[in-house]
Amino acid sequence: MSAEPASQGSRSADTRRPRSVYGFGAEPDPRFSMANERTALAWMRTALAFVAGGVGLTSVARIAGLSRLMDVVAAVLCVLGALLAVVAVLGWRRRELAMRLERPLPAPVVLPWLGALVAVVALVLAGYLAVQTR
Repeated sequence: MSAEPASQGSRSADTRRPRSVYGFGAEPDPRFSMANERTALAWMRTALAFVAGGVGLTSVARIAGLSRLMDVVAAVLCVLGALLAVVAVLGWRRRELAMRLERPLPAPVVLPWLGALVAVVALVLAGYLAVQTR
């Protein structure tokens, strides 16, 4: 199937947004669309956890009198949470369009990077805490 807008028959009354997704291809099985939405919401929860972790880290750093490095790490976590939220929406869109146009689902782009990032942040914080407690 090509990436052309859906036929104008019964779809002309379709007011769903974004039109760049719902205006193309054929309606997929609702179970798959709902699974795609749940996946996007799981990514949103992860993004929110990054933001909450950043806010919590800066709050604890202030109370405990830790260095400004923790504020930098906290800011990075908040920015990464915001970026991950955008990636979640873009990933949902890519998968939804693939289903509508009967194409293979795209490979996850962010997952390997996210895993590496979590490992790096954990190691940086563990190293920092090890140095601070000596």
